[in-house]
Amino acid sequence: QVQLVESGGGLVQPGGSLRLSCAASGPASSITAMGWYRQAPGKQRELVAAITSGGTTKVADSAKGRFTISRDNAKNTVYLQMNSLKPEDTAVYYCAAGARTSIYTGGYAYWGQGTQVTVSS
Repeated sequence: QVQLVESGGGLVQPGGSLRLSCAASGPASSITAMGWYRQAPGKQRELVAAITSGGTTKVADSAKGRFTISRDNAKNTVYLQMNSLKPEDTAVYYCAAGARTSIYTGGYAYWGQGTQVTVSS
């Protein structure tokens, strides 16, 4: 069973930056796609960004130009660098991973426990 552990969330002022990390353990060599989703109170979970093992990325329109997803395959770790944060970015951010998952359609098999990101002055 693949396990995902997120870190890096917290409280930041508008315009600030945070870097989220997600490390996969277990039979992680089978993982192809990894991604970040977020869920704000009262809203549905939505894709933020996703990346294949080859480095192809998909980024939500709301995150383009501000967020960057990257991946270290040797460490089975995916990162989300978030810059120019806005109050509307406040949400629980979840890491996701899958072995036969398209970054364009989702359907991830493995999920982390989530990390809170709060953007507030």
